[in-house]
Amino acid sequence: MDADAERRLTELESRLAHHERMAEEMSAVLFEQGRTIDLMTVQMRRLRDRIAELESGVPRAPQDEPPPPHY
Repeated sequence: MDADAERRLTELESRLAHHERMAEEMSAVLFEQGRTIDLMTVQMRRLRDRIAELESGVPRAPQDEPPPPHY
């Protein structure tokens, strides 16, 4: 193999290694983000349920009601 072809092959191998490392890093980031989203979804569901509990026990204030259609 001539020197130019060997240099090009070495450069391609280097680029491939770089892209493989980037793919692994991105995969780890996506996995962590997925875990974070799952946790936040559970927390949001709990908060929504808690707010519904609190609102069901408290009478609504008149200013919270929408105005009648004639306004």
